[in-house]
Amino acid sequence: MAEIVAQCLGQRLELETDPRLFSPGHADRGTLAMLSATHFSPGMKVLDLGCGCGLVGILAARICGEENVIMSDIDPLAVQIAARNAARNGVGGVRTVVSDGLSEVDEAGFDLILSNPPYQSDFSVARRFIEKGFNRLKIGGRLVMVTKRREWYRNKLVAVFGGVHIVEADGYFVFEAERRSENYAGRRPATRGRHKT
Repeated sequence: MAEIVAQCLGQRLELETDPRLFSPGHADRGTLAMLSATHFSPGMKVLDLGCGCGLVGILAARICGEENVIMSDIDPLAVQIAARNAARNGVGGVRTVVSDGLSEVDEAGFDLILSNPPYQSDFSVARRFIEKGFNRLKIGGRLVMVTKRREWYRNKLVAVFGGVHIVEADGYFVFEAERRSENYAGRRPATRGRHKT
């Protein structure tokens, strides 16, 4: 076990971590870049997708309220440590879920879904996060992601959301896409009845 201290958005967090988790020795620079470019407000409903040790979700809970935040990760160890860290930082009411992407997250209507997706050359995890995340946001809700890759993420987010705002921070790209409609930008709504000719 190791411990890290993170300072972000005026909050000081003390976090237990583990060598088997992502970025065990320090707060990940990409995650900090994403947080610095994200606006949180009290009452927002937030999902920390791929929570690791819980930095993002715990920070969100401090600002938005612990009852409004869910932290999920495919790794049971990450979820266990994130839950302990939430309690340690005064937001023990945060809900934690072991989930492959959004498969075990049974809620929707999120204002914010935040993710620092794992790198894969075929982008399979990021693709699922973006496509499934779209459906879990409320209209006006935002998906925020941070990566070192620009083009694939820009193209995919534009295809699904219809647009994306990109900020460069500390060598990373922070993507913010807003859900503006019921359907993906590239998908036409199903039609009923017969078309007039």
